[in-house]
Amino acid sequence: MREKVESDPTSRGSDAARARMLNAWVVAPVALSYLGVLFALAYYADRRADRGRSQIANPTIYALSLGVYATAWTFYGSVGRAAENGVGFLPIYLGPTLLMAVWWLVTRKMIRISKTHRITSLADFVSSRYGKSALLAGLVTLIAVVGVLPYIALQLKAVANSYAILVRYPAIVAPAHAASVPILADTAFWVAVLLAAFTILFGTRHLDASERHEGMVAAIAAESVVKLLAFLTVGAFVA
Repeated sequence: MREKVESDPTSRGSDAARARMLNAWVVAPVALSYLGVLFALAYYADRRADRGRSQIANPTIYALSLGVYATAWTFYGSVGRAAENGVGFLPIYLGPTLLMAVWWLVTRKMIRISKTHRITSLADFVSSRYGKSALLAGLVTLIAVVGVLPYIALQLKAVANSYAILVRYPAIVAPAHAASVPILADTAFWVAVLLAAFTILFGTRHLDASERHEGMVAAIAAESVVKLLAFLTVGAFVA
């Protein structure tokens, strides 16, 4: 009788369901609390900037804000490539590294031109070099949107997969295919909504070349500290 109970798939299934429910009640509030801290930090930095006391006028915070390059997909893409090919992941970082090496010649000039002509987007920058052509600006915008959408999709997929894996812990189960999940039950959908709200509140309220988006920069810098600690912790564990 005991062997029958132990091998009963119904019992194991109910235990797994209860474990997932318990994990969901832990993971979801922690994730929302983390987002809430980022929102509060961005709001605080914006209010300080309005009073003329900048929170981001600091080289350390500026350096940390560059960590936006290390996105959620980095934990799967770069770490996965490192696990499979060793140093094969390094070329991914050659582009931004070389750009920083020639910053004084290239990036500084781009910033000066953008400040002079009050340019707020890549499309404006390119079109300004060719007679401020509206057609060219539209084409650049279209290319940028088409090019960046798959990358954004990877970020959302990484966040949704991470949530699904944490909820199913300690079982290691591949997340369900997005096509089989209703949109209102799709983690990626709600993550996209929250990130869109964050961007609207702290990134696109004013299209002004002189605006520094201090709240967004402060939040990204704080998030970079979390990313660094996570990478160092995982690296120490693996080593």
